[in-house]
Formats: sequence, structure tokens, C-alpha cells
Amino acid sequence: MPLQLHWYDIALRLLITVAAGGLLGMERSRTGHPAGLRTTLLVTLAASVSMIQMNLLIETNGKPPNSYVVMDLMRLPLGILTGVGFIGAGAIVRKNEFVIGLTTAATMWFATVVGLCLGGGQLILGSVSTVIGFAVLWGLRFVESGLELYRPAHLRIAVAGDRLSALELRTKLREAEFKIKSLSMKHSSGDNCRTFDCEVRWPAKNDNPEIPASISQLEALPGVVWLEWVASQGHSS
Repeated sequence: MPLQLHWYDIALRLLITVAAGGLLGMERSRTGHPAGLRTTLLVTLAASVSMIQMNLLIETNGKPPNSYVVMDLMRLPLGILTGVGFIGAGAIVRKNEFVIGLTTAATMWFATVVGLCLGGGQLILGSVSTVIGFAVLWGLRFVESGLELYRPAHLRIAVAGDRLSALELRTKLREAEFKIKSLSMKHSSGDNCRTFDCEVRWPAKNDNPEIPASISQLEALPGVVWLEWVASQGHSS
């Protein structure tokens, strides 16, 4: 890393930064995320410019107290990372077990680190990191879509009388490969009806329907008065 920057050094760093931020940002825009091309590119550029500014200020570092400036230059990139942390926190939304924005926040943080590398003159490290990051965001998406994931869901089922016990319901859910997180029951003596409230996780892929076939089998059980099934999208990027 040269201590003295010339205009062509700055231009090269900014050019590679724009290419890196654009590559990462296009992948996010293509998949419909709010922190897309412009946001990712601006974050990467901000980090790069901060490191270029730090390089330009190196010659003023360590001046004697009677000089015009004494500073800790590392505060500049550290402040950038802290600021992006607030942006990432704002991108994450959680509602019960439904979480979105984790990958977006991680991408913002990663783009910042790439910008710091490129702005600091580590062009090979920053460029290779960009390619690896793009491969993770784009390539592993297809791997992830082929995995069997357990998605959270809420099941409520009302049964007349004692036609279905909690133990029998557990058995039916396990036969359908559901993982039972919690199960509670409420009995109404007025209409002699039991209502079961279940929090479950069910095996699902991206191409699966929102309502598994086993729900129809539960609905057809003797004594079932009504059934409610609410499935979330699980953890999203």
C-alpha cells in the first residue's frame, strides 16, 4: 500500500469499488431486496472513500502537540463499521419466529469490509473477497433452495367430545414428520368440545404448497369440528 496517493491510485480504487459494490448490489436487486444496487454501492463507496481519506491523512498522524492535528486514524473506518451496524439492525425485522433481513444486514456489513479493503489499497484481497461474496449470495441460493427446511407453523384443531386425545394428536403429527414445539388443550364444557393449540415445525421445500397433504388427513379425522393452519415463510434473507 503506497503511503502517498496519486490521482490514478485513487481512481483505480474507486473504479474497483464501484465494480465490487455493483456486483453485490445487482444480486440483491435481482432477488427483490430493499437494500439493492444503489444502497449496497453507496455503502461500499462510503467505506472505500473513508479509507482513501485515512491514507491521505497518514502524513499528519503523530505530529507533535503544537502541530495543527494529532489523531487516531483507525477511528475513521471503525466509525464506518459502527454506522453500518445501525443500518443492518434497521434491516432486520422479527415477528414471532418470522425473521427477515438477516442476509441483507450481513451483505451491508460485508460490502463495508470490501470497501475498506479496496479504499485501503488491498485491491487483490478486496477483489477476491467480492467474488467469494457474490458466489455465496448467488451460488448458494440454489443449494439452499434444494435443502429440506423445517418451517414454523401454528395449528389449531377443535374436536367434539373425547374423539381425539392429546396423545393421539401427537402421534398423528409425528407420523406426518412434524416436530412439535408446544401443545396445549382447552376444553369447553358448554358444547363439549376440545381445542388443541400446537406450535410445530414441518418439513418444506421452496416448491412445496403452503398447506401439507397431512393437514387434510387431520381434517378428516372423526370428530373434528374445525381446523386452522397458519404457516409462516420461516427465516428469510
